[in-house]
Amino acid sequence: MNRRTRNIICTACRLVLALTFIFSGAVKSMDPWGTAMKIEEYLSIYGFEELSGASMVFSVWLCGAEMMMGLMLLFGVRIRLVSTIAFVSMLFFTVLTLLSATVIPVEDCGCFGDAVKLTPWQTFAKNAVLLPMSFVVMWCNRHGRMFCFNMREVLLAALFFAVSIGLGCYSYLHLPPIDFLPYKVGVNIGAEMERAAAEDASRDVRTVLVYRNISTGKLHEFALEDEEWRDSSLWEWADTYTTGDEHSMRPTVAEFAVRDVEGDATGEILSVQGRLYMFCTDDASALDGSCRSRLEHMAARAAAEGAQVICLTSKPLHDVTYISAGGLDIRCYNVDASTLKTMLRARSGVVVLDDGTITDKRNCRDM
Repeated sequence: MNRRTRNIICTACRLVLALTFIFSGAVKSMDPWGTAMKIEEYLSIYGFEELSGASMVFSVWLCGAEMMMGLMLLFGVRIRLVSTIAFVSMLFFTVLTLLSATVIPVEDCGCFGDAVKLTPWQTFAKNAVLLPMSFVVMWCNRHGRMFCFNMREVLLAALFFAVSIGLGCYSYLHLPPIDFLPYKVGVNIGAEMERAAAEDASRDVRTVLVYRNISTGKLHEFALEDEEWRDSSLWEWADTYTTGDEHSMRPTVAEFAVRDVEGDATGEILSVQGRLYMFCTDDASALDGSCRSRLEHMAARAAAEGAQVICLTSKPLHDVTYISAGGLDIRCYNVDASTLKTMLRARSGVVVLDDGTITDKRNCRDM
């Protein structure tokens, strides 16, 4: 093989790796909550639950590192060092995805977040293609210096680090700048639920919810219409799949369900005419001062508009519950924890509906 052909192959492999890492790291950095939940799933599967408290830090750091590697490969910054790290990373994740596809199956490996859904076998095939490419790039640059950065490379590395980690931090503190989830602005929740139900009926598809018992760690399968899985003090979501369909990942919007001790309130809430502010929070009783102040301002604005305000929380409600905000009593309803996090990637915030259609979403910091 002559030098020109070898250089073309090396450059092509480097660019493919770079663009893949940039895309994969960027879409996951824009959704650190989703990546953190996927990391928690893997930690639970492999028996490292004690590390789950650091899942968000792992999420921001891992996704930022992947995006930074891609940028450094693209701009030729310390290629020998970066290609070596890329090869070791690809070797690790190829083995991990093979295990995920065989020994310990998972529904979705999350390599491209919610932007592109791949099955474990599809992810393994993708890694099996990228692994030799990373070796080629490492081999072609084996004579380069590993750690000798010049000033240009130092400045570029610092810029890439700031951009990569900054994107994850921004998305965590606010909301993803691009929403790849089912509950995006413009979606009519009721219409999507009806469409999904019609599709399932035509294909004879049944949704199965897999929840883990918090006290015993055992997995249990529930039908969508069951009530027991809604108790988040006893069960935590582990997986969702559908029977009778090869592609079992379905829009989570089809599972939207709101209720309290008086029963199901989903239809009542989705049929509200005009504007409805749905304040979403993990725990309404644990709001910090700044978020509560913003909630009070939002409640006052809603009262002036003649709009309605409700509170959605994953914390179990054992009575009809209200929270007070600026003299207005806001009724609280339960929603499944996974639905809540899919609807709004924040601990607390608001989802605005106009005639059942999502028109705005805000982290509590931006309400």
